[in-house]
Amino acid sequence: MNAIRPILPETSVRANKPRVSFEFFPPRTEALENQLWDSIRKLEPLGPSFVSVTYGAGGSTRDRTHRIVSRIVRETSLKPAAHLTTVSASRSEVDAVLRDYRNAGVRHIVALRGDPPGGVGLPYLQHPQGYASAIELTEAAARIGGFEISVAVHPEKHPASPTWEHEIDNFKRKLAAGATRGISQFFFDADVFLRFRDKLARAGVYAPVLPGIMPVTNVKGLKKMADACGASLPRWLIHLFEGLDDDPETRRLVTAVTTAQLCARLAAEGVQDFHFYTLNRADLALAICRILGLRAEEARA
Repeated sequence: MNAIRPILPETSVRANKPRVSFEFFPPRTEALENQLWDSIRKLEPLGPSFVSVTYGAGGSTRDRTHRIVSRIVRETSLKPAAHLTTVSASRSEVDAVLRDYRNAGVRHIVALRGDPPGGVGLPYLQHPQGYASAIELTEAAARIGGFEISVAVHPEKHPASPTWEHEIDNFKRKLAAGATRGISQFFFDADVFLRFRDKLARAGVYAPVLPGIMPVTNVKGLKKMADACGASLPRWLIHLFEGLDDDPETRRLVTAVTTAQLCARLAAEGVQDFHFYTLNRADLALAICRILGLRAEEARA
């Protein structure tokens, strides 16, 4: 099993304050929506660069996503980024959503091809009148105008990419179409992201890429998702959670430590931006941000 690296020393943590962003998803019940807004309010004082709200497969959460990002604009100081996909929608429908977001005051789009309506791992079927890819969707958002545009990148290569050259060229084409930055798929080994960063540099790509950090406490539930998107789960991480199925509190403590160590290693290698997949819970993200040296009172100042 790999040795666990120590948390960064105090002087190293405070040398460069991290910049963070948070991702949320549209909840399905009133209770879960209350949890979402409680999390948003707890994380708001950290002054994130932006907060993103996901978009369900096939546009299944379009109305909920629009409602949440619109409320964030109205009721908070946060800058929302609305996810948008090409799945099961015509070009005119997607363009209408983009204009609705712009009219609602949303100035940041996360442009994604999206997962098939039937679920991750099934073949992608383009809508007959729809955009064919995230590249075309990025072009549409840039054409309509008024948006920052973030796009997905895959530090372990997208399962559909035949080669690394194809993977990196796809990111280059998104940037040429108008993308501002990449947001990475989640990963659990810092070297995965650092090697990816090196590959981009060798290819002459220096656009910002935010590492996607997922503080997950249910490794069994994560495995299926990781397999579908091409993300690896280190054996040492799986081993840490073995025997803890009925001990959620210990799982959360293990998650806090391992995720903080992952972020600390990235920070030691010069990474200053972190994108947290919060799963609509604030506690772990808050704890990890504090370990990295980001505090609400200092963010407000």
